[in-house]
Amino acid sequence: MSNIVAIVGRPNVGKSTFFNRLIQKREAIVDAVSGVTRDRHYGKTDWNGREFSLIDTGGYVKGSDDVFEAEIDKQVELAIDEADAIIFMVDVESGVTGMDEDVAKLLRKVSKPVFLVVNKVDNGKRAEDAVEFYSLGLGDYYTVASINGSGTGELLDALVEALPEKEEVVEEDLPRFAVVGRPNAGKSSFINALIGQDRYIVTDIPGTTRDAIDTKYNRFGFEFNLVDTAGIRRKSKVKEDLEFYSVMRSVRAIEYSDVCLLVLDANRGFDGQVQNIFWLAERNKKGIVVLVNKWDLVEKDHKSVKEFEKAIRKEMEPFTDVPIVFISALTKQRIFKAIETAVEVYKNRSKKIKTSKLNEVLLPIIEHYPPPAYKGKFVKIKYIMQLPTPTPQFAFFCNLPQYVQDSYKRYLENKLRENFGFHGVPISVYMRKK
Repeated sequence: MSNIVAIVGRPNVGKSTFFNRLIQKREAIVDAVSGVTRDRHYGKTDWNGREFSLIDTGGYVKGSDDVFEAEIDKQVELAIDEADAIIFMVDVESGVTGMDEDVAKLLRKVSKPVFLVVNKVDNGKRAEDAVEFYSLGLGDYYTVASINGSGTGELLDALVEALPEKEEVVEEDLPRFAVVGRPNAGKSSFINALIGQDRYIVTDIPGTTRDAIDTKYNRFGFEFNLVDTAGIRRKSKVKEDLEFYSVMRSVRAIEYSDVCLLVLDANRGFDGQVQNIFWLAERNKKGIVVLVNKWDLVEKDHKSVKEFEKAIRKEMEPFTDVPIVFISALTKQRIFKAIETAVEVYKNRSKKIKTSKLNEVLLPIIEHYPPPAYKGKFVKIKYIMQLPTPTPQFAFFCNLPQYVQDSYKRYLENKLRENFGFHGVPISVYMRKK
């Protein structure tokens, strides 16, 4: 479980620039996501070997100035609740504003580590101007310039020092299925339909995440932990429709699970908020099953399922190999099919393919359709192996790994799926020097 750090502050102080700087530094080294990098308000980064998740609240505030203030208060309250540490960003150019004072007032009551960061300090004169931020009553501050990264090292040293150590919890090795989705999609109803009337629950385990409740579930010979994000401590202060809220809640549940059951409301479709959660799970390399709930309420004909499914897969590109199950939590239609599918995806995620089998099946396919030549140079793939990682990752050893295009890597991924069936699971393909 990694720690969560939230970046808060009023609009236009440079939160997103700062966020992008930290995330790219990590993603460039570890894992450049091929295809489309989607929503950029959540990411993982590490510093001095400590990994943490970073959430930029700025990307979630939309609207006029008066809407801003209310929304920012809500976000700060939520960040205070959910994050392990908070970066409060202000802007030296505009000095202390009324909105900064409001945020500071909320943060002064907090027992978690709060870092006051004065942005846009790129010369000595501005460093002197930053002194006025002492008036916010949050003690010492850090000066940075997000645009070129100066000052961020010192801040990050202090940040990782202050993050609470997460105990690694060793539990019995049961699959963990997290039920995620936007508010009111029917997550609670789905879970109640599964466990409500049945007396198959073995125990209720309060999760090690202080908020998610795990239910150990045993039915039809499947045993697993069900992680419910729906019923987690309802916050009266937080408006349920706040997009940031459902993403923030999902982050912990997703990081802590093996397979995500993404519940969406058939009447709303695969909208922006659902997509955010989908890409969050994909980036964390979790198994995914999409559950289209309230299907009993939709006007439909014989083509409806196909068309609905096609529209969802269009939005998922390039990762379209995901099971979609049409359910109704209310009438219990296909809810056990949903669980069976999740178990299948769980097995796919831990599937190991023998090296000999990989080479025997894929090398002839590659020979038949080799990587396109690049600047007159031919790429020869000699050998393939699955890496010993918890999720499916494959190394293709070749003479010129730098010349293999993303589109060809996607072709290889598709061939792996066709031949070995990794339905519902993100696959990573790496080109390595022979």
